[in-house]
Amino acid sequence: MGKYVIKRLIYLIPVLFGITFLSFALTYLSPGDPAELMLSATGTTPSPELIQQVREGMGLNKPFFAQYLHWLTNVLNGDFGTSYKYNKPVLDLILSALPATFKLAGITILMTTLIALPLGIISALHRNKVLDNIIRAVSFLGISLPAPWNGLILMYIFALKLKVLPVMGDSNWTSIILPSASMTILLASRYTRQVRAFVLEELSQDYVVGAKARGISGRGIVLKHVLRNSLVPIITQLGLTFGVLLGGVVIIESIFSWPGVGKLAIEAIFTRDYPLIQGYVVWMTVIYMLINMLVDISYYILDPRIRLEKRA
Repeated sequence: MGKYVIKRLIYLIPVLFGITFLSFALTYLSPGDPAELMLSATGTTPSPELIQQVREGMGLNKPFFAQYLHWLTNVLNGDFGTSYKYNKPVLDLILSALPATFKLAGITILMTTLIALPLGIISALHRNKVLDNIIRAVSFLGISLPAPWNGLILMYIFALKLKVLPVMGDSNWTSIILPSASMTILLASRYTRQVRAFVLEELSQDYVVGAKARGISGRGIVLKHVLRNSLVPIITQLGLTFGVLLGGVVIIESIFSWPGVGKLAIEAIFTRDYPLIQGYVVWMTVIYMLINMLVDISYYILDPRIRLEKRA
């Protein structure tokens, strides 16, 4: 296991460097002078002389590769630069927004799993029956509604009309209900159908027929064999979704003014806060690669066939 994890980490290094290079290059080619943008964000009138002085101080008069190496060296040392808009270290801004994003992503994935897993299994076990048709119809409706649309509808009903839930911010524990529910409706509907498909595929395997022939109960087959074998693709999908959520769901966080990473990123884009944009891209890259690695490790643990292939 240790060698497998080390090998996966080594594979991630060139990917990380490649994405950071592309991110810096796109920022370098973006319109606008970073020195002028930084001065404007602080309320200073940017005269040509002052802009030139700031450019020299920021190293913007150096060649592209020299700028990239300087930025990359600082990033490896934990210095992502200073935000133009907030005039604070980018790393501090991202770290301060992470708890809200972790909370929103964690509760959303938890609720999605608690809803989709049992409904998908029940739907598969009652294939083409009334209960299956009802679950499939409801999940199809849930997939058809985008998360931002769900958010607006829920906001209108529970915040504006009924006035039972807060509409913005992260003031108390009830503040997370609407943004989380907006995404859970879509994700739970999608995963219910996927769990159903995975379970049906496993139920059609020869080992299930053999288990039934040996007198093992249908419940025992589902819990001990079918469900475990279905977990591998389900965990893959959930892991990747969790990685996306940890990057911040930009529209949902903006609608509900949720103080997470996604809202921070959209503000950085609108204000052309390049250091903050670069820091966000690096964060997204790191978290997505780590989630993928954890998914691969879960494969290694759950599926003995993968362990045998690695040993071979």
